[in-house]
Amino acid sequence: FESTSAIKFVSIDDNNAVVNLIIGVQEISDKVKQTLTRNIAKIIKLDLGYNGVKIEFELLKKSDSILDEKRKIQYIGIASGKGGVGKSTVAVNLAIALNRIGKRVAIIDADIYGSSIPVLMAIKPQLPRTDENEKILPFTKENIEVISTEFFLKADQPLMWRGPMLGKMLNHFFYDVKWHEDIEYIIVDLPPGTGDVAIDIQKLIPECQMLIVTTPHPSASHVAVKAGFAAKELKHNILGVIENMSYLIHGDETISVFGVGGGQTVASKLNTECIATIPIGQPANQHPGIYSMSEAIGVAYLGLANKVVKALK
Repeated sequence: FESTSAIKFVSIDDNNAVVNLIIGVQEISDKVKQTLTRNIAKIIKLDLGYNGVKIEFELLKKSDSILDEKRKIQYIGIASGKGGVGKSTVAVNLAIALNRIGKRVAIIDADIYGSSIPVLMAIKPQLPRTDENEKILPFTKENIEVISTEFFLKADQPLMWRGPMLGKMLNHFFYDVKWHEDIEYIIVDLPPGTGDVAIDIQKLIPECQMLIVTTPHPSASHVAVKAGFAAKELKHNILGVIENMSYLIHGDETISVFGVGGGQTVASKLNTECIATIPIGQPANQHPGIYSMSEAIGVAYLGLANKVVKALK
């Protein structure tokens, strides 16, 4: 299982001492399911002492997906310790900036409970179309391909899924979406914190490059450090820290609304660099979340994109 990354999800129901698993297999047949279920149940129940095991099987389609190693795609995870620090805004504007310097980019909105990428990019939530092979066709905006849970929900409907369902949705994003053949970078907007999705992402892309987003405020930087150490624990490489909402430009002054130094604190504790300080500001064109090149914030993101590309060479 370890050599093929076949374990897509694992959780334990402590109340009932039951293990929940999603296993990826090359072939789904009754014989394969019966053999694996019997062998896994023996280990979990007899060797490990649990009361039972619930197993779901999914077809591994790596050779027909963006996970095919021949595609040479760079995955950049955008993570934070808490919500409200502008993580998704960073994800969108980094993608836009990478495109502005000539890179072919896509966004996977993996912030499944709090998906906001469609809103920030002004993409109307609607069910995606499929091609003749039943592959999901992503939406395209600003030359960026996008997929999000938001496209599969009714308007304003809350998502109330447990871990296995989250794993299934992520698998659809990676295995069942027909991404453009020339995609070079995929920005993965992760949920805040260190829950199931972060662990599932590690199974899908073991060597994701991570950017940790914080604000200068101590409460944000404190939990951002935890997110960074969680990424290291999952063997991801941390590209650096982004201090968002770093300051407000007011005339000729800069005002530190949320304090000073949070980004540098996180970077020091994670033994990396604070590679960008992004000021506070509303896009001048009233767009929900994209800054233009005529704005200081848009220029700051362009600098961030160049640093990321250089770091990944």
